[in-house]
Amino acid sequence: MTKASSRRPAAKRSTIPWDTLTIITLVITVCIGAYFLLVFVNPNTPLNLLSEARASEGELPTPTITPIGLFATWTPSATPYIPPTDTPRPTFTPVFTPTLFSLVPPTKTLKPTATPKAPYTAKIDYISSGLYRPEAGCLSLWVAGVVLDKNNAHHVGLQVLLVGTLNGKTVNIPMISGISPQLYGTSGFEFQLDSAPVNSTGTLYLQLRDQSGAIQLSENIYINTFADCNKNMTYARFKESP
Repeated sequence: MTKASSRRPAAKRSTIPWDTLTIITLVITVCIGAYFLLVFVNPNTPLNLLSEARASEGELPTPTITPIGLFATWTPSATPYIPPTDTPRPTFTPVFTPTLFSLVPPTKTLKPTATPKAPYTAKIDYISSGLYRPEAGCLSLWVAGVVLDKNNAHHVGLQVLLVGTLNGKTVNIPMISGISPQLYGTSGFEFQLDSAPVNSTGTLYLQLRDQSGAIQLSENIYINTFADCNKNMTYARFKESP
């Protein structure tokens, strides 16, 4: 019994080196298999000693042949054709024909006909309306006057026009001489322009016409207006020229 028991542990110790060798062999086999698998999947891996990239590392680049071209052939430029300059012909000088003597005298140039003057003129004064309209005070703007013939007699029935603009408003009022005889005389007329005196310069004019209104008897007589109570009436005295 003692001899048999002493041999068994020795048998166990003799198998240990073989087990270790087997494990190392398996590990090496797995590593080799993994290496070949890696090379198979990625042939250009740096671990592949036979890859194409490693094979071409030491090679020199292949030189490229540059062909030598021929020089361009020189083509002479064409000489442009310049036509000869055209010499103009001499200008013809006309021969003057002498003027024949005529017994008929030349026709006299008639003088232009003088434009007739308007038969009536007007004298303008700027006065206070209180001289004729004291009841209105200085609250209105007036244009008034009379029409006289060459003998200073009152001429009734002629048209008196007041035309233009005042205070931004258009004015075009016809009146008849003799409509206000009780204030200004037999041929008296008047216009009431505004509710208060205002200043204006040359924006209004008076014009005298015949009874039908077809014939103009005076030029346009331009007037002014004033905001001054001493000049709030424009008084026009139309007079026939002698």
